[in-house]
Amino acid sequence: MRKYKKSFRTKKKKSIFNIFKNKFFGLGLLFFIILSGLFYFFIFSSVFQIKNIAVLGAEKTSAEEIRIIISDNAKNIFLADLQEIDRMLLEKYPQIANIDIKRDLPDVLLVQIEERKPVVVFSKNEEYFFIDKEAVIFEKISEIPSEMLIIKSEQDIVQKEQLNQILKINSVLKSDLKIPIEEILIKSEKRIDVKTMEGWSIYFNPEKDLDWQLEEFGILLKEKISLENRENLEYVDLRFKKIYIYPENR
Repeated sequence: MRKYKKSFRTKKKKSIFNIFKNKFFGLGLLFFIILSGLFYFFIFSSVFQIKNIAVLGAEKTSAEEIRIIISDNAKNIFLADLQEIDRMLLEKYPQIANIDIKRDLPDVLLVQIEERKPVVVFSKNEEYFFIDKEAVIFEKISEIPSEMLIIKSEQDIVQKEQLNQILKINSVLKSDLKIPIEEILIKSEKRIDVKTMEGWSIYFNPEKDLDWQLEEFGILLKEKISLENRENLEYVDLRFKKIYIYPENR
């Protein structure tokens, strides 16, 4: 009797690594497809393309010009570089003090404009400009509004500290002491001249105690400088410890 050996077929075992590898590949491919779809939806679809730019608060600035500049530099609401747009607009329009741009999904940009408000008129070489409270020269003007203070200077700019001192002088003289002012001249860092409507001047030293100078001037008006004496008065110098009046009352 013949004996036969059983034949055994060896089956190749699948590698666990290969199984996981195939699953991760499938999941990765699925994730990539989903991510690509979302990227296309948010970036290239028309849903998030900017369709409206609402400009609020623009009075002297052209709202239409602002819309054109923004639309030329921003198409997609997510890709719009709002900081760069801010910089461009502030550089182009010095009369704008602040810009706040917000996204209103899906396709609107809200642009809030804060324009500078003039507090005084700056005069140099017979040209006139508005200055705001931050001492920014922002607009050339041909006509000076009535009742607006005029500052003259040989400098190209007015320092903010100087402006604050001048506004304080103007407030005390005009409101408290009832002295009408024609113009104020910045002679130097150590001298500010106030020319009154009556034709005489007051000299201040902005580097010294301004409150003391204004207080002493108020006392002078009450005790030594009457309305009659002002007719011949040329100046009152408050820059030193001793106050000089010219000509002195006799």
